[in-house]
Amino acid sequence: MKYERFEDLPVWQLAAALGAEVFDWTEHPAFRGRGDLANQLQRATLSISNNIAEGFERGSTDELLAFLYYARGSAGEVRSMLGVLQQAASLAVLRDKATELTPRFASVSRQLRGWANSLQNSDIKGPRHLNDATRREYDIQQRRAAFLESQREFRQAHKERLERAARERAEQQSRERAEFSGEA
Repeated sequence: MKYERFEDLPVWQLAAALGAEVFDWTEHPAFRGRGDLANQLQRATLSISNNIAEGFERGSTDELLAFLYYARGSAGEVRSMLGVLQQAASLAVLRDKATELTPRFASVSRQLRGWANSLQNSDIKGPRHLNDATRREYDIQQRRAAFLESQREFRQAHKERLERAARERAEQQSRERAEFSGEA
């Protein structure tokens, strides 16, 4: 699927929702008097969705990749703080929520890693680097790949139909032989 706006990206939506949730959670009285903990947690969480958005809007694959790695780093920072919250006896009241949030931030990290890996394996350097000729060439390559995949799927389906027909024919012949030998 091709996304036109960063707001439509599932990973951005998850990061933004987690950001809002963390902002609400850090209003808990247990965060008061803990130095910069709430503020740092808020900033790191907000950095995830902001870096996704900024990278998406940049226009080149290299810049997008850099910002995805920044976002992933921020997700790691949040997970680190959540890990400390889960272990700190003086913050036990926050432990359940920190434990619940950790795998959700890990999911953001996994999605960002997957996206970054797919971009690293792409021939396209980003829309800013495309001209009419490279766009046409890329479109031709995409259509060719889609056509070859549809041909592969067609051949596989045809092979399965032939195998099924051969099995049915063999079963029918076996039944006919059994009937014939029973009549003789």
